[in-house]
Amino acid sequence: MVSNILSRRREDREKWGDRLPPGQKVVDDWPVLTYGGTPRVDLKSWRLRLFGLVDKEVEFCWQEFTSLPTITVGCDVHCVTSWSRMDNVFEGVAFLELMKHVKPRPDATAVIAHCYGGYTTNVILSDLRRDNVLLAYKHDGKELAPEHGGPCRLVVPHLYFWKSAKWLRGLEFIPKDRPGFWEQYGYHIRGDPWKEERYS
Repeated sequence: MVSNILSRRREDREKWGDRLPPGQKVVDDWPVLTYGGTPRVDLKSWRLRLFGLVDKEVEFCWQEFTSLPTITVGCDVHCVTSWSRMDNVFEGVAFLELMKHVKPRPDATAVIAHCYGGYTTNVILSDLRRDNVLLAYKHDGKELAPEHGGPCRLVVPHLYFWKSAKWLRGLEFIPKDRPGFWEQYGYHIRGDPWKEERYS
């Protein structure tokens, strides 16, 4: 069994080269890993709140949010549990687009992503201020399925995918990075797959 896994990883490394972080193996499906049940969010009541250390709090309903300019991002997904799904296409609103509607205060250095179902995760602000970070509501041309975070999830391609929080409902700007849900249970505070920042 172990030799089969190691052989698969060697084959993946030869095929994908520098695109595959250390310790990862490529899968063709998209595993569903969730703590607790899958929230079913009514789009009529869905809200995205941007709050905390901002000059003025902002809230979007679904119609307002999906009326914002969109971007399409092609990226690989790397899970902390060691699988990678290559060549995904996400569509949604760029984080940088949201920054045109809310102004973080100078002392804001990190963000806590709040989700339907009670999940949270932390991301430093500099990791969010990248051209390919988005709040996605489509995947591979289709509406994002609830089990994969629909109606809207954060996508931060350069970090392990638990940082790409499912069922997003709010972004809280905070003065100092602090652990979210999994980080409190021993996951790494940042989660860079190229450095294998899996656990603290």
